[in-house]
Amino acid sequence: MDTIFALASAQGKAGVSVIRISGPNALGVANQICDRPLPAKGRGLRRLIDFDGSQLDEALVLSFAAPASFTGENIVEFQVHGSTAVVSAVLDRLTKTPDLRLAEPGEFTRRALENGKLDLAQVEALADLIDAETEAQRKQAQVVLSGGLGQLAERWRVDLIRAASLIEVTIDFADEDVPVDVTPEVTTLLNSVAQDLEAETKGVKIAERIRDGFEVAIIGAPNVGKSTLLNMLAGREAAITSEYAGTTRDVIEVRMDLAGLPVTLLDTAGLRDTDDHVEGIGIELARKRAEQADLRVFLVEPDEAIDLEMKPGDIRLRPKADMREISDGSISGKTGQGVDRLVTHISDTLKDRSTQVGVATRARHRDMMLAALNSLSEAQLVLQRGAEFYEIAAEDIRSAVRSLEMLVGRVGVENLLDEIFSSFCLGK
Repeated sequence: MDTIFALASAQGKAGVSVIRISGPNALGVANQICDRPLPAKGRGLRRLIDFDGSQLDEALVLSFAAPASFTGENIVEFQVHGSTAVVSAVLDRLTKTPDLRLAEPGEFTRRALENGKLDLAQVEALADLIDAETEAQRKQAQVVLSGGLGQLAERWRVDLIRAASLIEVTIDFADEDVPVDVTPEVTTLLNSVAQDLEAETKGVKIAERIRDGFEVAIIGAPNVGKSTLLNMLAGREAAITSEYAGTTRDVIEVRMDLAGLPVTLLDTAGLRDTDDHVEGIGIELARKRAEQADLRVFLVEPDEAIDLEMKPGDIRLRPKADMREISDGSISGKTGQGVDRLVTHISDTLKDRSTQVGVATRARHRDMMLAALNSLSEAQLVLQRGAEFYEIAAEDIRSAVRSLEMLVGRVGVENLLDEIFSSFCLGK
């Protein structure tokens, strides 16, 4: 494979910048640019020199011999002073070095996958970790990055291979007396894996919400204080407020961190009958977003009918607490009265839902697990039809195994790789 290099830290001025080289010639290239041989212990200070012998910078040099590295190849990292001039000079020197090229987006991580250092689920988790904005996102990404999903998939795979092997032994000795009926053990193995798969698939939706963000919609009639409440929660003037009804005609989104969870607050158009075509479009959009939201906050009077079905966890509050003599069960975005209680309620509700999450985090994971589950269901049905159908059952089990192997990227995911790695930066 080619030897590649890239800036592994962020662009721009910094205290330290990291430039990474990986590939079969990484150690040789590093020895060319350093004023003396690489440190024997894998780390040490070296002067980096240009072709004419002039000094580019003094850097901390780290070397990792294959396979004990991130990519599984020889890797050298230069921790240089983080000025744009220093970084540009070192990168320019590497660009002019023979048999060395600039890495493509995600190429370091792709090599880690190809060399067995990471499975595909870990690669996706690494991307999630880089993008993590909240504590919940960080923790979720770390679980998968540590190999949690791969370990589960391997355990399921071993059990299914055992089940298929038992059936195939029965097929191979069909003309002889087999002293043991393998059906009970096979059934137990299939049921155990199927139960695990069902539990994991149910948690994917919550995991996706932790990664992408929960949506909380503020619903109510025009001019009840929805935009004012949104601005109070956001801590800034995110939405226009006025005394005129119908000011909000589009869905306004504000992303924030609530108790470590990513939450997008939605300020929607006031729900009412209107002859205004543009406002009507906004109201229809508000209804759709409200129905799709994970949680809804209704600002309505006690006797006021709600034109949307309340779902478990939804919150109903009276608006404009600052204008009431009795403020119990009401809220005011203008004065902040009841806002802390609302934030606590939303946080507690979403944290409670987050406890249902497993280690599978993406729709792709769910699709692969559902495919495996469908194959197992077919195998269980076929097993009930008797020994003459065991060969079909064995093939169904093998199909489930292939789905699990696709889950972690062992087979059949080549068409996904370019899309996955395109989201990574050059140095990752």
